[in-house]
Amino acid sequence: MSEFEDFNGKYCMNKNFSSQMLEIINHIKNNKLKENSDLILLSVKEDPRNLNNLFELGVDCAESGKVNDALIIFDLLKACNINDARIPYNLGFLYTLKNDYQSALRNFHDAYKISPNDLDILVNYASTLHELKQYDDAILIFDKALTLDPNCAQALTNKGVTLFELKHFDEALFIHDKALSVEPHNYVAWSNKGNALSKLKYFDEAIICFDKALILKPDYYDAWMHKGSTLFELQRLDEAIANFNNALRAKPDHHEAAWNKSLALLLLGDYQHGLPLYESRWRSKSISEIAEKRSFDKPTWLGMESLNGKTILLYGEQGLGDFIQFCRYAKLVADLGAKVILEVPQSLAIVLTDLAGVSELVIKGQELPPFDFCCPLLSLPLAFNTNVASIPAENAYIASDSNKVSEWGSKLGPKTKKRVGLVWSSISSFQHDSKRSLLLSDFVKALPTEGYEYICLQKEIKDCDKEFFREYKNIQYYGDQLNDFSDTAALIECVDLVISSCTSVPHLSAAMGKETWVIVPYVPDWRWLLDREDSPWYPSVKLYRQSAINDWSGVLERVRKDLAGTLLG
Repeated sequence: MSEFEDFNGKYCMNKNFSSQMLEIINHIKNNKLKENSDLILLSVKEDPRNLNNLFELGVDCAESGKVNDALIIFDLLKACNINDARIPYNLGFLYTLKNDYQSALRNFHDAYKISPNDLDILVNYASTLHELKQYDDAILIFDKALTLDPNCAQALTNKGVTLFELKHFDEALFIHDKALSVEPHNYVAWSNKGNALSKLKYFDEAIICFDKALILKPDYYDAWMHKGSTLFELQRLDEAIANFNNALRAKPDHHEAAWNKSLALLLLGDYQHGLPLYESRWRSKSISEIAEKRSFDKPTWLGMESLNGKTILLYGEQGLGDFIQFCRYAKLVADLGAKVILEVPQSLAIVLTDLAGVSELVIKGQELPPFDFCCPLLSLPLAFNTNVASIPAENAYIASDSNKVSEWGSKLGPKTKKRVGLVWSSISSFQHDSKRSLLLSDFVKALPTEGYEYICLQKEIKDCDKEFFREYKNIQYYGDQLNDFSDTAALIECVDLVISSCTSVPHLSAAMGKETWVIVPYVPDWRWLLDREDSPWYPSVKLYRQSAINDWSGVLERVRKDLAGTLLG
């Protein structure tokens, strides 16, 4: 956003205040401006001098941090129906200071209608559209601003950020380079260029850009944070943590840095320091991409209060795999003397009907019964002071429905070979899905063509895989018959082994105690830790890890070799 702007001398302060203006000033001093707004508006209409003075008072209030008073004054000015774009423009800017972007947008739009070729109005109008995630509209307005001034660094920088949000990373990189050609010392543009390069997986080049930003502004906390995130992608976790710490020193309430630091610590197995910091997810802007923040009028239990004789609501916040992994804590909560209510998504309702420790199962969306405490599932490891050695890792805590198992056995027919259940990708919109999902044409390289019967455990096939899947005849597909996870669980029970990328299915398979091979990327989700083939969360899991970023070939070859060895054995 641009700075608050006055009228550049168009309206001049009349130093000889009228008695009415002195009364207005007195109302400001006594915080009675709003309740006397009718009187003030009348005074403006009766004495035109007050119009000029009122504007100058609004500017003074804004520049001295009295945003609410400035808003009231400029709203009064707008009510006078003055056809000058700077009044709604300044209102728009004031609303951005209060993070009220809807009100800001209305005023910037009004300013734009009055003065459609004002560069500052266009840039702020577009930037507000960006804040409201109306990215395509923002690009149109940025382009109009750049038509007026192709070298407007702020328009270029903000357009680049908008292109980044649209995942047009190559275009964003081009725009950031153009911004830097105009302002080579623009540390924000250097950091933004680093972000685009990081998304394009040019990690070393990205780090150079972050370093240039930090040379220009050593306390630029966002550059420290983004550099840490890039080092995280390179599995340089100690360096990543050091950069997150630098971001937090520069801005102690940098919740994104705290959240990312927690992920690095947890991936390293440092649950003692990582789990408390993991709670910063609720204050992170990126939480909306991975979790649903809920609000209840009951306290959140994190292990401090006694639960004996109390009722507690446990609820999911992230993906289905997370729900399956952490619902195991329901039994531990019940063992503390609590009545446990578990709110579940519809797709998991049947498969979790008999989950140990749960007194009452409520499908999400239904009315909740009374409770004394609540806790999101992913806060339970913290509540129980979990460390890697104390993870509650039962071999099987979810069971399939025997009747459904029989039905699926009939559908599959007589078993003549070892059956392997397969998952190679997710249809999730999760931002890191590209790291964990494979193309089917690549995934099948892990599958010996003879000796096994392959069963697809995915409910849906991505568009990019459909043509290959139609031609490839060696995998049976039943996705249209998988109504919920109870069907998936029954189908899993009918196979000997599950091989899967990191989706919800291997969590279900492992929670059932089924032998499960999980293929994970070079930098995996924190629950899979580093440098080990087993999982402390699931005794039946074997992990196959990438040895380099984006290189699935070695993983697939190891899976193929182990499958061939299993068949021979």
